[in-house]
Amino acid sequence: MTIPAYLDPRTGRTWPIETPRWCSPEGQPLLLTDLPGIRRDAIDASERSIWRYRAALPFVPDSPISLGEGCTPLLATRWAGADVRFKCEWFMPSGSFKDRGASVMLSLLRAQGVRHVLEDSSGNGGAAIATYAAAGGMRARILVPDSTSPAKTVQSRAAGAQIELVPGSRQDCADAALAQANDIFYASHNWHPYFLQGTKTLAYELWEDLGFRAPDNVIVPCGAGSNVLGCGIGFSELLRAGQISRLPRIFAAQPAHCGPIARAFLKAAPEAARPTIAEGTAIAQPIRMPEVLSVLHESRGGAVLLDEAEIAEATRGLALQGLYVEPTCAQAAAAFARLLAAGTIRAHETTVVVLTGSGLKSTQRHAELMGMKL
Repeated sequence: MTIPAYLDPRTGRTWPIETPRWCSPEGQPLLLTDLPGIRRDAIDASERSIWRYRAALPFVPDSPISLGEGCTPLLATRWAGADVRFKCEWFMPSGSFKDRGASVMLSLLRAQGVRHVLEDSSGNGGAAIATYAAAGGMRARILVPDSTSPAKTVQSRAAGAQIELVPGSRQDCADAALAQANDIFYASHNWHPYFLQGTKTLAYELWEDLGFRAPDNVIVPCGAGSNVLGCGIGFSELLRAGQISRLPRIFAAQPAHCGPIARAFLKAAPEAARPTIAEGTAIAQPIRMPEVLSVLHESRGGAVLLDEAEIAEATRGLALQGLYVEPTCAQAAAAFARLLAAGTIRAHETTVVVLTGSGLKSTQRHAELMGMKL
């Protein structure tokens, strides 16, 4: 029987998971040691949420915090002149894919005695943590830059989270969270490995959606890389369990204005971050870059840097097909068109494009793209 442990992938050191931790003693991000994966007969078909895959988690809490997250539509349609499958991850309680990670992370931490959590995020991550903390009877403090639009924090405030405004940049906000982590458990969606145990359920769900086989390609919007890592972990477990014969190729879509992971993969010259309409992926210093790059290489996938016009065109094009999503996640559709045109992926292959967040979270951006004033 495999006994899971916290793992520093850069040194190989491990620690027992019985004692909650969010980083190594040296301040490095952690993963969990490899888990064996599950077979299809281990799926709890009576559960319509990500918790149908509970047997794939490091341990199962007595009372998971669940709002029915997961089991999102996989829409077979056409894009850029080819067949594609859009995974509609905005069909989640808080409106984004981050509910997968929030449900699992907070469920496991609560089972280990954590009742008050700290997060730094002005967007989907903060909203998901606030939502699931409320559902689980936990307290949440969420740090956001003081320049953040109040509209972005309404959802978290409505869920009862304490919002603390931090002067300065997004990095200043992250630094402030690290300084407070001695007093409140830092349940960061970017740092805690339990969050990735939630995002890996996307791989299990796609496997089940497709008749228990892996797609040829998965294209995801990428900021810090939790969906890249989640797919890498989940599909690797399925390969380990003998349920698939190969990993799908995983591709990361990033804006050219702020795409450090894609630039590193493509061996392009680094550039200073600039504002982008794909603001949800505008992370200038992703803490898990080596691990994300490893998934892209090991899966034989890749990365795409997209200009602002491409992202805007994809956002409008999806809306005109009835798919009202954030520009942040529309860049995955733009990446599909680019990869198809380049011949990197082919029209006859099974390609999944992951659409991560609702357009209701970016009404101002949509108005701007249509030349409207609100």
